[in-house]
Amino acid sequence: MSDNTTQRWTPEWVSDAVFYQIFPDRFAKSDAVKKPNNLEAWSSPPTTHGFKGGDLIGVVEHLDYLLDLGINAIYFNPVFQSSANHRYHTYDYFNVDPLLGGNEALRTLIDEAHRRGIRIILDGVFNHASRGFFQFHDIMENGPKSPYVDWFTVRSLPLNAYDERVPPNYDAWWQLHALPKFNVYNPNVREYLMSVAEFWIRFGIDGWRLDVPAEIGDDAFWQEFRRRVKAINPEAYIVGEIWHAAQHWLQGDQFDAVMNYLFTKLCIEFFIGRNVDPALVEGSSLWPVRHIGAEEFGMEVEALLKLYSPQVTQVQLNLLDSHDTARYLTMARGDGSALRLSTLFQMVYPGAPSVYYGDEIGMAGGKDPLSRGAFAWDPQQWNSDLRDFFKRAIALRHEHPALRRGGYHTLLAGGGVYVVGRDWEDDCLIVAFNVGDEQAAGTVPVGGFLPDGALLVDVWNGERRTVEGGHLELSLPPRSGTVFVVAPAGEGGYSG
Repeated sequence: MSDNTTQRWTPEWVSDAVFYQIFPDRFAKSDAVKKPNNLEAWSSPPTTHGFKGGDLIGVVEHLDYLLDLGINAIYFNPVFQSSANHRYHTYDYFNVDPLLGGNEALRTLIDEAHRRGIRIILDGVFNHASRGFFQFHDIMENGPKSPYVDWFTVRSLPLNAYDERVPPNYDAWWQLHALPKFNVYNPNVREYLMSVAEFWIRFGIDGWRLDVPAEIGDDAFWQEFRRRVKAINPEAYIVGEIWHAAQHWLQGDQFDAVMNYLFTKLCIEFFIGRNVDPALVEGSSLWPVRHIGAEEFGMEVEALLKLYSPQVTQVQLNLLDSHDTARYLTMARGDGSALRLSTLFQMVYPGAPSVYYGDEIGMAGGKDPLSRGAFAWDPQQWNSDLRDFFKRAIALRHEHPALRRGGYHTLLAGGGVYVVGRDWEDDCLIVAFNVGDEQAAGTVPVGGFLPDGALLVDVWNGERRTVEGGHLELSLPPRSGTVFVVAPAGEGGYSG
């Protein structure tokens, strides 16, 4: 999937990244960060408004856990001062929430992460603020005399910021009183938001994940955002939360990538299939969810690969779930094979995989707030076999450049069997999936991909196969996947 015909404008490092998404209040807490008294018990079920007390120093204390898993990039949900546990209601964009440890904790986190080769991406909420945001609060206090009355689109005064029996009399995200939308056409607002983006890039973060950026329907805003961020760090990663096809934003003048929910949807439809719990996807942008076979899955994958330029595809943020969805394992009604198959596919597909915190140990949870539970740090509560699988799949991706930059060749797609070849220079792999409930046995046509005599080694169990007559013999247990690596030429394999 390399793009050698045009100058690369997406960050090179993202092709080698495996992300881990952290919801800061719920991942880890440290005794080094002072806490108020009224916190929910760490192990109690998550609630809409309750705080668990997770913080950034807690993340620092567990960076080696992430390193052991194979993670080399972290995407954080918002960390700035807020009255919400998810922190999408921002009070102060220039200060990390004291509950998370303040700016000093972020400084420590960035330094310690970078020392380990781990990149840090922050969530940028630039479409809306909160009722506690100073300029909005000033309007509440001073009405038409407020110097900031034009920072928001206000239709009448006084502001109806709390009476939810009637709609807000100002523009608010989804008509939620707590989330007043910025008037981004005001030059002062625009400069304020740009200065926020620049400040934290200079502080040392490696990029921005942009919350609901389509809500700012002004290309010039995002074009300026990109110019100013990239002027400070040309390798900063800019990834937007767009749930649908996003060609408009991915032409080189706005975002580098988007959260690839189109990938998410395909994985649900093929790897979970009929077993998906519809109640957990209805009402979301993933709906409707079909059950598709391998042939349709293969066609949809090829279409997705052609949707964007190769250099954009290489840096798409490929996720299975997030804070905005139910947990993948729960969507699959607890079927661990669906999560394992999807994770393996995620690690061999072009783009940057993103693991939602705790998926690797089998965390479960329905829709918000249940998908935002606290990480269980007692290994006795982990699904250790699942975590070992995640480690193995992530290590496979790190070990093979073909999985990060190579060509993508659909070799077989029929019934419940999907087989893909990946190649980059002398690195070549074949990855096979069987989503069916019965053993799958047969041959895979590889004549256009590998020559006769090529020797392949199954990295999962060490079995060897040789290409004969343009075909590869394959036998897969139900609900399983496997990976073949072509042996080097000196070992009877294939070179070139």
